[in-house]
Amino acid sequence: MKLFSYVAASVVGGVLAMGVASSANAADLTVGANIGNVPWEFEQADGTVVGFEVDLVNEIAKRLGKSVEFVNIPFNGLFPAVQSGRIDMAVSSITITDKRLESVTFAQPYYDSDQSLTATAAGGVTGLDAMKGKVVGVDTGSTGDMWVTQNGGEYGIGDVRRYEGLSPAMLDLTAGRIDGYISDIPALLYYVKDKPNLKVVERITTGEKYSIMFNKDAALATEVNDVITELKKEGFIAGLHETWFGATPEDTTSTVKVLDMPTLK
Repeated sequence: MKLFSYVAASVVGGVLAMGVASSANAADLTVGANIGNVPWEFEQADGTVVGFEVDLVNEIAKRLGKSVEFVNIPFNGLFPAVQSGRIDMAVSSITITDKRLESVTFAQPYYDSDQSLTATAAGGVTGLDAMKGKVVGVDTGSTGDMWVTQNGGEYGIGDVRRYEGLSPAMLDLTAGRIDGYISDIPALLYYVKDKPNLKVVERITTGEKYSIMFNKDAALATEVNDVITELKKEGFIAGLHETWFGATPEDTTSTVKVLDMPTLK
């Protein structure tokens, strides 16, 4: 499999893209990802891109005998990119929903998740009930964004600010420009573990499951799904869970259980 190294960002078709160094042959698989989405795909200080889903995609490509190129795309841009064929598949802790299944296809899930509310440790926000009249941040087009749109009124949330990724939202949260941030709980638990000034103050139960996204009815989705089945049976994905979250996944979760490809209910 071809190794990849990141080069300077450029704008391609209105979307910020960060591709691999040029080579004589293009990669077999182009994978869109919102780089900066810890611990799923993010850039280390030396420029190396790592993460749970980076490891997973690289192993899938290896099993398929294909080379891979990651393209950095803001989360909300992953959907049109996959539908237009600009990328072959997308990752970024993408939740399977019936609405999304109307226009895209997912392989079987590999992670069970919920949403969460993160706040500063000294800010006085202890949960959703403390967000009345306050400002919450979300990622544009994410399931956190959807949750706030549907439920924000119940908690009297004053305003919603939308971001293209975790890092700018965390900067505004730390600076006091927003009072809380709603996003996927695994990413936030990972992010705040060495930051005593930040705290995940509430888990928001949603029953979400993450998977790899493809264009509607793409043949590649079935191929990848079959590889995911192999990787689950071999314990490879459970091993990724231990590596990135420091815990063994429960046998009842989609990280371990072989499941069908999701379909519209």
